[in-house]
Amino acid sequence: MIIPFYKSTDRNFTLLQGDCIELLNSFEFKFDMIFADPPYHLSNGGISVQSGKMVRVNKGDWDRSQGADVDYAFDKEWLSACRDKLKDDGTIWVSGTYHNIFSIARCLTELGFKILNCITWVKTNPPPNLSCRYFTHSAEYILWARKEAKTPHYYNYELMKEINGGTQMRDVWNLPAIAKWEKSCGKHPTQKPLCVLSRIILASTKPGAWILDPFTGSSTTGIAANLLDRRFLGIDQESEFLHISKARKIEIEDSAKRAEYITKLQKQSTIYSNTKSENNIVADIMSDYCCELPF
Repeated sequence: MIIPFYKSTDRNFTLLQGDCIELLNSFEFKFDMIFADPPYHLSNGGISVQSGKMVRVNKGDWDRSQGADVDYAFDKEWLSACRDKLKDDGTIWVSGTYHNIFSIARCLTELGFKILNCITWVKTNPPPNLSCRYFTHSAEYILWARKEAKTPHYYNYELMKEINGGTQMRDVWNLPAIAKWEKSCGKHPTQKPLCVLSRIILASTKPGAWILDPFTGSSTTGIAANLLDRRFLGIDQESEFLHISKARKIEIEDSAKRAEYITKLQKQSTIYSNTKSENNIVADIMSDYCCELPF
């Protein structure tokens, strides 16, 4: 029997501790969308800049490369486990850099996914390149794929167009990296900003949808999901990060803090200006997603 690390009182935010492959293979449940920010295998003793200071890029043993063949086998195994837990009309988003995104694309194709887009997230505030020997790294990539090549997926085209000022949204997103106010409950070395996850969730899911993050970290995916009236399961091996995730969920249970976060996301033009957390339309849609996690 699976015992959650944490389950919120509203039952819309659940955390599991352990190996994502083992846990996903141990229960039956289908998700509407998956977002994954897997290890980039970059913790090799390099240096970068953070808050104006030189720091090592070593994130932990979980981010160390085991060699190209082992890294590829790992990516294919967790993606296969995720595919099994995705609804037939569901989609998956996977973030990465040039170090791992091509391997991820190959795995997706070999597993039968249909790649829909490769989003280029251009950071408006990237750290400088210390070596001064090549261009500054200022972008990450997010692959969007659907499970079945011939099964239609959900895409909120009109909303994305509205957010983009009335024109079609392109696959290049100019959005800031993590903001200080998003670290109020603690820091994660690879934390993604809410502005990126809120756009992803609004683009590819309806209110009430179930969203999975197999490498949840500090659960930006889950916080964005709950702010936008979606339901969430996050998995991670590190208790330190799961405690941060729990604290972040408890933080947005305060109505004032929730409203503050939504307002900040609206100012970043990542969510629709008329987004409301409480209304009858959302309540009606949520009732259509009455299934519950088996733990």
